Amino acid sequence: MHIRGDHAELVVGGRLDVRSAADARTVLHSALDDGAGDLVLDLTELDSWDATGLGVIMGAHRRAGRAGRRLVLRGVPPQMQRLLVATRLHRILAIEGGIAADSLPRV
Repeated sequence: MHIRGDHAELVVGGRLDVRSAADARTVLHSALDDGAGDLVLDLTELDSWDATGLGVIMGAHRRAGRAGRRLVLRGVPPQMQRLLVATRLHRILAIEGGIAADSLPRV
C-alpha cells in the first residue's frame, strides 16, 4: 500500500488490509489533525481492501467529524462500491459523485 498527498487530498494505492492498516491509520489521522475543510481520499489506485481497511476508512470518517471536517471518497472502484452498498455505508460516507446502486454490475 502507498499513500501520497497532503492534509487536503490523499491518493491511496495498492491493498488496504490488515497488514497496512496501522500505517494507513497513522497517515489519515495526521492529515485530518493537521488540515481544515474536506479531506479527499482518492481511491482510484486502490486494488483492494478488507474489513480492516474498511474499518480504517470508517475510523477516519468519525475522526473527521469530530474535527469538524468531512472525509470525501473519490474514485471508488466498482467492487468496493458494491461492498459499500451491501453494507449500506454508501449512505453514511461522503462519496464524490455518489453511487448509483442500480447501475453497479452484479458479481
